[in-house]
Formats: sequence, structure tokens, C-alpha cells
Amino acid sequence: MYDALYARQSLDKKDSISIETQVKTCEHETQGNPFKVYSDKGFSGKNLNRPDFERLTEDIKAGIIKRVIVYKLDRISRSILDFSNLILFFEEYGVEFVSTTEKFDTSTPVGRAMLNICIVFAQLERETIQQRVSDNYHSRSKQGFYMGGKIPYGFKKEGATINGIKTSKLVADVEESSHIKLIYSLYAEENYSLREIIEYFLRNNIKKCRSEVWHSSWISNVLRNPVYVKSDLSTYEFFKSQGAEIINSPNDFAGNGCYLFRGKASASKRQSELKDKMLVLAPHEGFIEPDVWLKCRIKLLNKLSTATIQKSKNSWLIGKTKCGNCGYALSIKKRYAICSNQMNMRLCKGAGGTVYADLLEEYISKAIKDKLAEFDTLSDNTLSEKNPQLEKNKIKIIEIENEINTLLDKVTNANAILLDYINKKVADLDNEKRAIQQENLVIEQAAKRKNFDIVRNHVENWDKASYEDKQIVVDILIEIIHVKDNEIAITWNI
Repeated sequence: MYDALYARQSLDKKDSISIETQVKTCEHETQGNPFKVYSDKGFSGKNLNRPDFERLTEDIKAGIIKRVIVYKLDRISRSILDFSNLILFFEEYGVEFVSTTEKFDTSTPVGRAMLNICIVFAQLERETIQQRVSDNYHSRSKQGFYMGGKIPYGFKKEGATINGIKTSKLVADVEESSHIKLIYSLYAEENYSLREIIEYFLRNNIKKCRSEVWHSSWISNVLRNPVYVKSDLSTYEFFKSQGAEIINSPNDFAGNGCYLFRGKASASKRQSELKDKMLVLAPHEGFIEPDVWLKCRIKLLNKLSTATIQKSKNSWLIGKTKCGNCGYALSIKKRYAICSNQMNMRLCKGAGGTVYADLLEEYISKAIKDKLAEFDTLSDNTLSEKNPQLEKNKIKIIEIENEINTLLDKVTNANAILLDYINKKVADLDNEKRAIQQENLVIEQAAKRKNFDIVRNHVENWDKASYEDKQIVVDILIEIIHVKDNEIAITWNI
């Protein structure tokens, strides 16, 4: 029968007790009895999945161990549940447990009780350390520190000092960043898919600088990553609309890239789900224009709800037409507009090959001309180009809304004098906001007038208009077209 000396060291740090020291201390407890040494280096105490510990349990079951001796009880386990089960396991095989520095005697009820109390505190210490690490991570994240991990493709790392603390930041790598720019420019085109980007790279013998090969999931992650964007107000508004927690002021979004962290409240690790994710401005400059980045990002979002966002060259209506029976997109097969649900899986009875594509286009063309005659201007919110004053006004409105919300938070504990001040201040801010909104309305109406003239020109020259021009008109005027048997329902944007 042997004494088993068990030692564990998770990390080799200056202030940690080495395996050799633990074993030497435990040796004194053997008092000359034969012993066997079991040690696990580089393994955590939060669970029992350790190779030498498993060898120890096998020897206990074989009946060759009479005592298990450790330097300290948290060397064997930091989990109260695991440790309680271990004590029962030791009792089952008649094995005593000894902690050399804590002097526990498991043969008495008091000794076992004290042992369990100590393991509770050992687990509490581990969880407290985990919480401190988590808090420190989020604190450093909010300050824009580079938090390690694999360097994003397109960048290299260099030393930097932020708030007096030495850290690292990203800088663009010339060759890799050229690949990223090409990916974004290709995907921003309506008819380029992820697969077609890969085909383009292979066809032109463009190889990755790192060892990996091009694949669609990698490209998809690149297109979702805000680390590349030259952030502006549109970036801020996009992430805000998706429910992300934005750490920086909207006025700070002026060309820097962004870090996207999971955030404490986020329930999902997926990049595509942005609710409660934490967006922080990074110290490096982005190199993808914000309108291009947003176009690609929104295109990826749309892919989640449709089988494909590509618009078939067979018809300028594809992408806008849905089956009125099941809601699936219509595809063009030969001369017919067919429900993709019916074509692929035979699960839908609607639009099953009875709608001629050319007649559908003719009907929509006439409907567009009739609808356009009703209006002097369009109600489309998409401006043909950015207006600097409009961008500045939007930032000011966000700042006013934040100031109003801060004041309203103080209402609960306010006395009469403070409450009167808050009411007056909120009223002044609200009037200022209304004035800015009115100014924005004038700017937007001018832009809409410009859009209207573009659309009217395309419609008046419809027969000569290109495929792309017809798509532009449909995108601006129509939200969706539902086709069911011989019924066509158009949902307009105007």
C-alpha cells in the first residue's frame, strides 16, 4: 500500500508553488512510508479532467493507495461539488485525505465539516478572480485597448501608449489590406456573391498572405467586422439601430476602426447578432469607406432572411417579388415567375408556373408610371449623396436626446427647485431639437426632389433604360411585390 502525493500547478508564475516544492513538502507526511508521485502541470483546478489525477483514481480503485496527500486542498480541486464527490469516493475505498498545510483529519465529522468550509472559500476565491478578470477585460475594452487574439487579416500590430498605458494597436498591412479592399468592392456590387469573390481570387491567382485558403465563411466574417470601417455617423446609427451598446459619443466617429466585443449582457457569440454587443472606437484608422462597409453589412443581414440577395439578370423584378401564398421569393424559370419553395421542395401551391415573367414586368412598369403621376416628390429616405450639414445636425440631435435622458433620470430624486429647472431645460432642449429637425426636413426635401427627377427621367425613357436603371427605380419606389395566382399586390415606398 502506498501514500499518493498529488501536486498540481496551473501556470508557471513567480508567485506560484512549483510541483517540486509541493512534492517535497508532502514527503514529510509519509514518515518513511512508501509513496507514489502524481502531478499535473498546466491544468486548472476547476474540474477533474487531468491525466495524472485520472491515473491516481485508477490506482485507488486497484486498492494500492491508502492515503492521498496534497500541499493544499485547492491543489486537488477548486469545485465544492467535485471535492464533495471525491471525499465520498475516498471513503468508499477506505482512503484517507491529508492536506499538509491545513492539517485536516477526515476521520472525524468536525474535520470533514472544516474541509468542506475551506473548499467553499477556495471556490469563492476562484470565482472572485474570474470576476476580476472579466471586469478588467471590459474596462480595458471600453478604453479601446487591443485585447489580443489573432490579428485581423489586413493589419499588423505595433506598440502604442493609451492613457499612459503601454499596449498595442493595429496598422494596415499594405498587401493584406489590398485584399480586404478588393473583397469589399466586389461584394458591394449587386451581383457578386461570396462564392463568386472566391472564384475571382482563384481566377486571378490572388493568394492569401497567410497560410489559410479563401473560403466563404472567412470572407463573411471579414465583411461583418467593423475593425476595417472608416467610422462615421452612419456607422454609429447602424449599430445603435441593431441594439448594440455604443461606448463612444457619436461625435467621435470620425474615421477610426471599431472593436466589437460580446458585452456582459449579450446572449449570443454570433457576429451576425448585434443586440447588446459592445462597440468601441479603436485607436487605429479604418481603410474601408463607411458607405461601402454598410452596403456590404446590410447585404449580409438581408441574406439571413432570403435565399439569395442576388438579382437575376432574367428580370429586374427578382429580389422584389414574393409568393403571395407562402412568402418565398419568386425565381425566373424559362418564361415563368415561379415560387422558389415550389420549385425546390414542392411545398407551395401558389405561383406554380402560371405567371409569365414578361407580363408581370409589363404590369409593374405601368403601375410605376401611374403611381409616379400622383406625386411631385418622393418619400424615399435614401439621399443620393451625403450633406455635411445634415450629418452635423444628426449628431446634434443625438447629443440633445442624450442630454434630455440624463435630465429625466434625475427627476425621481429632485426637489421642487431642481424639478422646475429640469422642466425648463428639457423644454429648451426640445425646442432646439425641433428647430434642427425642421432644418433637416428642408435639406431632405431638396434631396428627395433630386431623386424624383432621376426616377422620372428613367421612367420617361423606360424602354431605353438599362437593367441597372430599372432596378434603381424599383428599389426606390417599391418595398415588395406579392404574386398569388393572377393577383398582384404592390407595397410602395411612396
